[in-house]
Amino acid sequence: MSSAEVRTEGAERLQKVMAQAGVASRRASEDLIAARRVTVNGKVAKLGDKADPLVDVIHVDGQRIVTDANLVYLAMNKPRGVVSTMADDKGREAVADYIGNITARVYHVGRLDADSEGLLLLTNDGNLAHKLMHPSYEVPKTYLVEVVGPLPRVVGRELMAGVELEDGLARLDDYRLKQAIDKQALIEVVLHEGRNRIVRRMFDHVGFPVQRLVRTAIGPIKLGDLKAGRHRRLNAGEIAALFKITDRKNRAAQEDVIREAPEVFED
Repeated sequence: MSSAEVRTEGAERLQKVMAQAGVASRRASEDLIAARRVTVNGKVAKLGDKADPLVDVIHVDGQRIVTDANLVYLAMNKPRGVVSTMADDKGREAVADYIGNITARVYHVGRLDADSEGLLLLTNDGNLAHKLMHPSYEVPKTYLVEVVGPLPRVVGRELMAGVELEDGLARLDDYRLKQAIDKQALIEVVLHEGRNRIVRRMFDHVGFPVQRLVRTAIGPIKLGDLKAGRHRRLNAGEIAALFKITDRKNRAAQEDVIREAPEVFED
């Protein structure tokens, strides 16, 4: 059976798909379609169009909506001492111990080492997870870093300029001293690196080992006041924001290719 036949069999009225996704009622969805505010696979939709909720990509006002009811998107505040796996052969506490009420088989997006804490994203959307983790998409991650002070100003400049580690150059995208009291310094850093223990290794390199590390954001998703060990489902706006940041990076990468090799794409 061809992919086209599969899509035809699974296709439903577009307004029904939108209503099931929680966008609006069927009547209100029809109004959105009539106002040319809906696209399916990049093309402006019209009344009477159909879509397959498991295959087609639907945007409303430029915001992608999730139409597959089987997809799960979670934010979790991983406690210190918990390993970023769904099971651990050494008997240590793992992420799965904290999401027992989720029946879908989800996977963590990126990792936090056992000594680190904070935001983890969990999903069964493999395509989005791949984009969020792949370095080419440059999804920023924000951390609060606690070190023993006092902390010279030159440290921030050095980390922003880049430090040479055993597996190559690493640099921060942003560095802000948030608090400096007695012998404690709290710094907020942003980077899009995904290498193992990269933040700890960078601070080790400049002579200020990390005492505590908390990830507070992944792209547009923030940890907020989510308590340690708890999780929550991402809302529609947050999910759309994740699609938006990865789609934008994908388009930028494609444009870079076109600029670098225009003769390949010319008529």
